[in-house]
Amino acid sequence: MTLIRVGGVSALVCAATYLVGFALLLTLLAPLGYGSDQINPVAVVAFISNNSGLIIAWNSTIYILNALALVLLVLAVHAQLAPATPAWAEVTRAFGLIWAALVLGAGMIANVSVEHTLRLSVSDPQAAVSTWSLLHSVELGLGGGNEIAGGVWVLCVGLASLRSASLPRLTSALGIGVGAAGLLTVIPVLGNAAGAVFGLGAIGWFLLLAPTLLRRPPARP
Repeated sequence: MTLIRVGGVSALVCAATYLVGFALLLTLLAPLGYGSDQINPVAVVAFISNNSGLIIAWNSTIYILNALALVLLVLAVHAQLAPATPAWAEVTRAFGLIWAALVLGAGMIANVSVEHTLRLSVSDPQAAVSTWSLLHSVELGLGGGNEIAGGVWVLCVGLASLRSASLPRLTSALGIGVGAAGLLTVIPVLGNAAGAVFGLGAIGWFLLLAPTLLRRPPARP
């Protein structure tokens, strides 16, 4: 299987990780205020104490698995764009790998915060709340709370592919819209809404991108 076709599979994996993320966020984590400005650290720590394995699995899916699949997707998209627009392909690869690294880092921080919180909750519940709040802020800063890096990558891919016709026009146009939404997360009053648009739009973009990469004919020897 060529790298580009592997990228098609990776796009499907990325879409699946986003779907898993939204599913848990909108069900079990919604009452805790997760993903909003009204998050309740005390309730989160209590939830972690009873469901640490679930949270670690969730973090590992939405961050770590996503980041690993994203690396392959970034390289596949680079290979798809390179023949028609080599300079822009390099730009997308750089921003894409930066995003993947930030997502991976956010996942590692998120899982460490669960481990520290679980340990402290037994002996010092207040310290557990403070520790989780601090590490959660670091997690959000790396990528869990804004989509700037991802927005730049998706936007660049959309613009480059629209100019070179390396991807279908609909895929390129959606990428531009999704990327713009990611950039809007830098504005505090728009952060949550823009983040939701980015996440849902990214699922659609990944699903549109996957068939194009999977149908790419293998290179001739």
